[in-house]
Order: sequence, then C-alpha cells, then structure tokens
Amino acid sequence: MVMSTDKSYNKKYLKKIIHFLYTTYGGKKIELDYETPFQLLCAVILSAQTTDKQVNKITPAFFRKVRNASDLSTIPLEDIEEKLQYVNFYRNKSRYIKETGNIIAEQYNNSIPNDLILLQTFPWIGIKTAKVVLAVLYDMPYVWVDTHIHRVMNRLWIVQTKTPEQTDKCLDIILSEQEKHILHHPTVLFGRYHCTAKKPKCETCLIKNMCTFYKTIKNRSQ
Repeated sequence: MVMSTDKSYNKKYLKKIIHFLYTTYGGKKIELDYETPFQLLCAVILSAQTTDKQVNKITPAFFRKVRNASDLSTIPLEDIEEKLQYVNFYRNKSRYIKETGNIIAEQYNNSIPNDLILLQTFPWIGIKTAKVVLAVLYDMPYVWVDTHIHRVMNRLWIVQTKTPEQTDKCLDIILSEQEKHILHHPTVLFGRYHCTAKKPKCETCLIKNMCTFYKTIKNRSQ
C-alpha cells in the first residue's frame, strides 16, 4: 500500500476532497432501514455481499418479530431462514444472527458492546461490520472501507492500494478523528451513485479536474 510522501500537499488535497464529499452527501445517513440497535446489527450482517436495497426488501417482515436480541430465543432457525432467504448466504447469516443474538441477550443484557475488538469475537462480525455498528450507534471515529470507498480513494489518488483492507489501514493513519467521523457515508454514496465501478459519471463530476482517474481516461481518449 502506498500513500503520498508529500504530506503537506496530500493533506491539503485530502481536505478539499473531504469538503466536497461532505457538502454534497453529508446530510444523508446509512441506507439500511432499522429502528433498534440490534436491527441495525442484523441489517449490516445481512448486507455482506448483498445490496442495501435488497436487505431493506426482506427485513421488514423479520423486524416485525425481532426488535431486540432476546426476541430470537423463541424463534426457530428455520423460521429465520424463511424470512431471510432472499439475501446471499442466508443460511449462514441466519445462523450467525441467532448465535450473536443469544450472546448479546444472555451476556450483555440486550445491549451491543461499544468495543471494536470484542464485537469481532461474535459470529460473522468482522472489522467492517464492527466499525459500521460502532460508528452509527455510538458515533465512534471509524471508517469502514467497502468496495466503494476503496475505489474512490484510489481513483482520487489519496491512496494507492490493491485491497479494501490496505485502504482501511492507510485511511486509519492519514485521517484525523474528525475526518473519520464524517467521511464514510458521503464517500459510499458518491461511489454508489456517481463514481461507479462501471460507467462513472466523470463528465458531470464537480471534482473531475482534481481526479487522477479522470485525467488518465481523458488522456487515453485523446
């Protein structure tokens, strides 16, 4: 993984990018629908390798029965699978949601711990899921790097990495806590709806003149 060695230039440029992303998309929140903390945790688990839109389609029926972790104690695994069957890997996700719910209900009195390391010991909860939950529920300064953030940060030449995990480590170093608080949602939305993986909307992008990706494809077309 690579970051600019010119820290003064990199930081000044980064601040301009963050300002654009925040002023354009900063008022919007996570696109997963939920009402309770445990419902958020379930939705984030379900969103792995599945779109938020698809998760929002199937969770209403499930969430009518499950508001807190303890609600799962009387629901058979087969019933959970039936409600969640239209997301990828629904069998595994159903089992992990039930197992995690049991842990939270029995050991943490239905409260989701605000501890990054501890959350990752629960079934199916990796660092990305843990960061999402802690940032949204407790406003903790975490950026959870998905494919959108990985793509945007590399196209804008803020990092030069090959994997989201490498991007995550870079951003953890170069971002201040305040920047971590505000960066994630705007960047995801920018990547999801504008700086898309296929056919990005470069010509209408307000920061195209600062974008290395745009300059590269423009030079290729000349």
